[in-house]
Amino acid sequence: MTKPNFFVQENFEKCPREHTLFVKQTDQGNILIVSLYVNDLIYTSNNEEMFESFKASMKSKFAMTDLGRMRYFLGVEIKQSDSGIFIYQQKYAQDIILKFGMENCNKVCSPIVPGNRLMKDENGKTVDATVYRQLTGSLMYLLATRPDLAFSVCLIAIYMERPTKLNLAAAKRVLRYIQDTLNFGILYTRSNDCELKGWTDSDYAGDIDDRKSTSGYVYMYGNGAISWSSKKQAIITLSTTEVEYVAAASCACQGVWLRRILEQLKQTHMTGTTILCDNTSSIKLSKNPVMHGRCKHIDVRYHFLRDLIKDGTVEMSFCS
Repeated sequence: MTKPNFFVQENFEKCPREHTLFVKQTDQGNILIVSLYVNDLIYTSNNEEMFESFKASMKSKFAMTDLGRMRYFLGVEIKQSDSGIFIYQQKYAQDIILKFGMENCNKVCSPIVPGNRLMKDENGKTVDATVYRQLTGSLMYLLATRPDLAFSVCLIAIYMERPTKLNLAAAKRVLRYIQDTLNFGILYTRSNDCELKGWTDSDYAGDIDDRKSTSGYVYMYGNGAISWSSKKQAIITLSTTEVEYVAAASCACQGVWLRRILEQLKQTHMTGTTILCDNTSSIKLSKNPVMHGRCKHIDVRYHFLRDLIKDGTVEMSFCS
């Protein structure tokens, strides 16, 4: 018997938006949540009997090892205390630093030089592409608990095809920053304020080579970050209004997915999800279809944001 078939027999409901998530709920309001990744799974419940019953069923059907309260899962370390749950990747970060010989490096206070823009250095001296890709891939897995690295790591990942000494220096600066922030992570404290809220921002024509911009967003649930991204846009935008509008549309799509996941976990939001943006023109553009002259060239899929605002799923708000 496979694990997914077992969950079906145990009356779990498989989340249609996240296929590794299974939820079981009783009429009394008790809930059991299981997240499965290959042969590893984590589970939680608000009812001790459901907890123990699920554990006994799993042991009767599979060769299973109960590791107790979660402390380490897929490279992520977890500290659970009365103050909340803290997730971090200190051991993994130390392993990266040792692997690439940066244990004695000088520490820096930021992962990238402020205002610095990387570019393709056609005349620059190339470095070992395999090592560069290994370093970039290792750093990208560190993003599981480090939103502060998202922009810089995704920036150096652009140059994996033909990395130069300039690109490698930028990647090593990220390692120097990590050396100074090994114990950084995310703390989820107990709170009755379980509101989903997003922030979106972007640069304008930040890529010197192709003049494309980078979108970024982060979602908070309560007082902890649960989802974040930094990604170069697929199109060349013509104004700061347009670049922020495209970034907000991408952020809104992620917000819709998160709302549906939370609904599966019985955390239904009766009001729209607030997305904060620092560009008033893009907010007006998302609410007012009359401003056709400024957006008639924008790809249709980005206007999905207008529909979300119209039906109340998303609400755009200004923040400085």
